Amino acid sequence: QLQASGGGSVQAGDSLRLSCAASRRTLSSYSMGWFRQVPGKEREFLAAISPFGSVRSYADLVKGRSTISRDNAKNMVYLSMNSLKAEDTAVYYCAAGRQPTEWRDEYDYWGQGTLVTVSS
Repeated sequence: QLQASGGGSVQAGDSLRLSCAASRRTLSSYSMGWFRQVPGKEREFLAAISPFGSVRSYADLVKGRSTISRDNAKNMVYLSMNSLKAEDTAVYYCAAGRQPTEWRDEYDYWGQGTLVTVSS
């Protein structure tokens, strides 16, 4: 099971760190990804990280203002975002898979999302 947390209501320009915790699964066995979804739109890729952090990739829409990281000892993965904008409002999901890829179908396990609301 994966559980994303750390969402909430923030102001434009603020920063936020989302967390993804796992139970009954060792995250160091997986590449991890972060996605987000707005109602009525497809779930979109944000960032991904390989099992030990040697490979990280970012979508253009968050590149330069987001950092994906992981702490395998704590079985946690994080997504830090700064300079938040109103258009970042979405439900954010973490996922575990075989490759640190932008393709949703490569992820086998998905967590419950956490809502981020950015007010302008």
